[in-house]
Amino acid sequence: MRGHGGCLMPAGFQASSLFLPVLDMRVSALLSGRQAAFAWRGRRVLRGLDPGPSLSVSLSSSSISQRSQVYRSQVLLSSPWATQFRLKSPREISSESIRPLTLHSRLVPSRNSSNASPLFKMAEPNPKDGYFSMGPNTLKVPMALFARNRQRLAEALRSHAKTPDNSVVLLQGGGDQGICEGDSSDVGPIFKQEAYFHWAFGVLEPDHFGAVDVTTGKGVLYIPRLPKEYATWMGSIKNLEETKERYRVDEVRYVDDMPNSLRELQKEPTLLTLNGVNSDSKKQTRPAAFDGMSEFKIEPNHLQPIMAECRVIKTEMELQALRYASKISSEAHKSLMRQIKPGMKEFQCESLFLHHIYFYGGARHVCYNCIVGSGQSGSVLHYGHAGAPNDQNVEDGHIVLFDMGAEYYRFCSDITCSYPVNGKFTDKQKVVYNAVLRASRAVLNAVKPGVNYKDMHLLANRVMLENLLEGGIIQGDIEDMMKVNLAGKVFQPHGLGHFMGLDVHDVGGYLEGHPSRPKGPGVGNLRTARTLKANMVLTIEPGCYFIDYLLDEALANPELNKFLVKEKIAEYRNFGGVRIEDDIIVTETGVELMSVVPRTVDEIEAWMRGEGGELDLTNKI
Repeated sequence: MRGHGGCLMPAGFQASSLFLPVLDMRVSALLSGRQAAFAWRGRRVLRGLDPGPSLSVSLSSSSISQRSQVYRSQVLLSSPWATQFRLKSPREISSESIRPLTLHSRLVPSRNSSNASPLFKMAEPNPKDGYFSMGPNTLKVPMALFARNRQRLAEALRSHAKTPDNSVVLLQGGGDQGICEGDSSDVGPIFKQEAYFHWAFGVLEPDHFGAVDVTTGKGVLYIPRLPKEYATWMGSIKNLEETKERYRVDEVRYVDDMPNSLRELQKEPTLLTLNGVNSDSKKQTRPAAFDGMSEFKIEPNHLQPIMAECRVIKTEMELQALRYASKISSEAHKSLMRQIKPGMKEFQCESLFLHHIYFYGGARHVCYNCIVGSGQSGSVLHYGHAGAPNDQNVEDGHIVLFDMGAEYYRFCSDITCSYPVNGKFTDKQKVVYNAVLRASRAVLNAVKPGVNYKDMHLLANRVMLENLLEGGIIQGDIEDMMKVNLAGKVFQPHGLGHFMGLDVHDVGGYLEGHPSRPKGPGVGNLRTARTLKANMVLTIEPGCYFIDYLLDEALANPELNKFLVKEKIAEYRNFGGVRIEDDIIVTETGVELMSVVPRTVDEIEAWMRGEGGELDLTNKI
C-alpha cells in the first residue's frame, strides 16, 4: 500500500481526484470499472480510481477440480496434480514489488456482476441458510455437522455404563481475550471459539454456553443478554429465534435463564462438565461455571475422555471441511513455489501464503504461527516465533522449509514443503530431500487400520537412515543405529506427526486405555502411539535437520559418533533442514492424501519452471 493525500491506497492505483485525508478509515474497494467506495464511521465519499499499470486481471474459466489422492496397496509416484491448468505467465515477485500472482475476474465483482452488493444492502449473518461460508468459491459447512456431533456425543454417553442417570452435558464457550495475558487494552485479537464448544455448536461469538440432554440428544444454546449499545459497535443484536435459525439448534435461551432451562431438560440433572489436561499443550480445559451452579449435582471427570474420543473419529462432513482446509493450503504452497525469488525476505513469503488462503479461500486464520525458514533457519523446528519472526533473507542456494496451514471455520490443515529457492536441487540437497521423501512414502504405503502409529515413526526413521547411509553422511549397520536411536538423537528430534481436526495438534493422543507416551528422543515427542482406525486424521511429517548442538553432542558421544562421517557432517553444517508434511485420512484400505503438492525432485523443479499445470482456484474438493 502507498499513501496519497493521507489515505492508504493499493499499489498500482492512481487517484483521478483529490482524496480527503481521513484517519481511522476502513477501505471497501469494489473494483468495478473505475469506481471504488471508501467508507468510514458513518461517512461515505465516492472517488474515481484509475488502475495503474501494475494491476493485472486474468480471465479464467477453470473448472477442473483437484481431488485428494487415495493411497491403496502402494503409493503412486506419478504427479497427482499434473492435470491442472498451466499458469500462462507466472509473475515474478521481487522484494520491492510483492503482490498476488493474479486477480481472477470471478472473484473481483464487476459493475454488472451478480456478486456485486447494493450500496446500502443490510449485512446478512453468517452462518445463514443452515451453512457457514465466506462467499463464492468457499466451502459451505453445514450446521448439520454440529447437530450430528451432539447426537454422537449423546449416543456415546448413553452407551457408557458409568454415565449417571439424567445427565446433561454443559459446555462453556470461550470469552473475549486481550492482546496478551494481563493486557489492559480493550482492543484484542479476533475471537476464536474454544474447540470442544465449537465441535458441538459451531458458534462464532464469545460468552455462550451449550447443553446437550444425554437422554434425548436435544441441544440448547445459551446466549448473553447484550446491552443495546452493543449494536453501535458490533452490529445488530440477534434475538432467540434468529440465533436458533443461524445455528440450527433445538432451543435458544439466555444465559441468565440457564438454571431454569437445565431443570426443564431433566428434573434433577447431573451436569457433565469438562475437566482434564491436553496431552500436547498441557493446558487445562475450562469447566463450565455460572451463577447458581452450586445448586446442581456436578460430574467433572466423566465427559472429557468420551468427548475427546468422539473428536478423534471424524464424520464425513468433518472430513469435507478438513479436505477444504488442506486444499486451499496446498494451492497456496504451490503459488508460493512459483513466486519465491532470491533476495526476498522470509516474511514476504509468509505474506504471499496468507494472502492466497484468505483472498481465494476465505481462511482468515492460520492454525499456528507460520514457520518460514530459509537456509539454517530451517533447522529450528518452531521457527517464526516472536524472537525469530521470519526475518532472514531468502538466498540463492538455500533450501527453504515452509510449514504453514490454513484454518477455515476452525478446521485445520498442516502442510510443510521444502525446496530450493532457485528451483534447482543441488546433489547435496537431493541426498537429504530424497531421504525424507522416501521415509514419507514408506509410511504412506504402510498406513491402514490396525497399524500402530509408533511403528510408523520407527519405519520412517529406518528408511531415512538407510538413505543417509546411501548418501555417505552416516556409516555402519542400520540395526545398530536403530538400537541407539541415532535418528531421534541426531537427525529427527520430533515425532512423526499428530492428530488433526479443530486443533492442529488435536485431542485424543494419550487417552486412558490406549498406549502411553514412548520414552526417548524423537519417539518421546510422538503425539500419539495409538493403533490407527478409519476416519482418523493425522499428519505424516518426517524430517532431517542439521542442528548444531545435537551434532556437537553426537560427535562427542562414542556411542553415536562412530556412525557419523565427520567430513560429511561438516559439509552439512548450516544446511538447515528438510521436512515433508502431509495431511491424511485413514481409510478402510489405506490412506487418503489431502495435501496435494509437488513432492518429488522432478515434480518440484518442473512446477517451479512453470510446467505441470495451473493453480486451481475453484477450491472444489
